[in-house]
Amino acid sequence: MTGSWLWDSAIILSNYISIRADPDYNGGFGFFNLHGKTVVELGAGTGLPGLTASRLGARRVVLTDLPPLLPGLRNNVEVNGLDDVRVEVCELVWGADELPSQLNELQRGVDLVLMSDVFYDSSLMAPLAKTLKMVCHGGTVIWSASEVRQSTDECLNELTSHGFEVTELVSQPGVSTSETGHNNTNEFAIYVISPSNPIHSP
Repeated sequence: MTGSWLWDSAIILSNYISIRADPDYNGGFGFFNLHGKTVVELGAGTGLPGLTASRLGARRVVLTDLPPLLPGLRNNVEVNGLDDVRVEVCELVWGADELPSQLNELQRGVDLVLMSDVFYDSSLMAPLAKTLKMVCHGGTVIWSASEVRQSTDECLNELTSHGFEVTELVSQPGVSTSETGHNNTNEFAIYVISPSNPIHSP
């Protein structure tokens, strides 16, 4: 499991949220007013982007990941002084036939989906696409940050084949620190993802 490691993509996405969540810019492409909104983070890992959204005024944030990573997520919520009313943690396996109760009860009321460094294995894109279609409605915005590697294009092409459009907003160099402590200069990008065809609420 890699979710206990704070990847640079999560930091870059959090910084992007901090800049683009200014309510004065609401309505422009790539900007978003978080105040009063509901946010879901997929593959949350440490949960930094979702926690940032909560600090910037999101009404409700749901951090999701695989079971082994949930205790760390809950600890991060607690140490940041965020209660479990505004920020919730729940298990979510991409591609599952049913959503957890915390997401089901939102009744397709998710305003923003956040993802960081999820484009590393193209075989996961079909399950991810299935989950995105279940979580999102026609007005949901999806922001994703990723280190740009060969697998990134493969994943984005696969996601596109499952009915999503991808727009690259920002591309920037960054220093990626490996788990062994070595620094590597890599490129990172922010993407806006949306369904090719509108998703209608049931």
